[in-house]
Amino acid sequence: MARPEDNNQNNLKDICKKVRRDIVELLYKAQTCHLGSDLSIVEILVALYFNVMTPEDRFILSKGHGAAALYAVLAEKGHFDFKEVMESYGKPDTKFLNLVNSDVPGVEFSTGALGHGLPVAVGLALAKKRWNEPGKVFCLISDGELDCGTTWESALFAAHHKLTNLVLIIDNNRIQACGEKMGIMNVYPIAPKFGAFGWGIWSGDGHDTTALITGMNQPRSLPTVLIADTVKGKGVDFAENNNEWHYNNLNEELYKRAMKQNA
Repeated sequence: MARPEDNNQNNLKDICKKVRRDIVELLYKAQTCHLGSDLSIVEILVALYFNVMTPEDRFILSKGHGAAALYAVLAEKGHFDFKEVMESYGKPDTKFLNLVNSDVPGVEFSTGALGHGLPVAVGLALAKKRWNEPGKVFCLISDGELDCGTTWESALFAAHHKLTNLVLIIDNNRIQACGEKMGIMNVYPIAPKFGAFGWGIWSGDGHDTTALITGMNQPRSLPTVLIADTVKGKGVDFAENNNEWHYNNLNEELYKRAMKQNA
């Protein structure tokens, strides 16, 4: 549940900066990748965990390569000490894998292979509806997951069953692992496709916590999709809109530069 001080927008901005620093430090120390993918979802996760979600809500991070961002936010919420993550992230026999792992406190479902998170979220939402349980189910997917048939099958299923307790968030940074989304699979425009399936639509700035909170809390009579326009690598100038930072590791010079930009 959100703490009273979490509702202050300046405080949310400070949390976002802290989370970005933690991501940069973690990936530098571990010498592993997905910096761009982690940085694009910071405001979405902070809005969810520090303002929107209640104890009855469930969250699935379908883009499992955003693990560092999720672990940083969960640590900030007090699920564990971030030092634990720093000491073992990505190492053999750790629970803090570089893909989302449900052995980590606060994580609902392990993800990595794309296209599986929304089907699970739909199942959770259907169970809540049938058992008259309170709370919503939030699911965050990458725009690359719009290439997956399972995403669209789940969208159709959710509309058919009128899962008004389901909120899908798309990290719409327009870049996926191998390049620009438009050139790999042109799914644009996104909103009319979900509208045709029977979903409610919200579109806006995925780095504006105020706008995100409004979209996440809006009244709904349909399953809702939030198309969050984001920047891959947001907050680190050399990584922004640069697909090399889906894979690149940080050297000392770039690490210091990234930390300074989020001081």
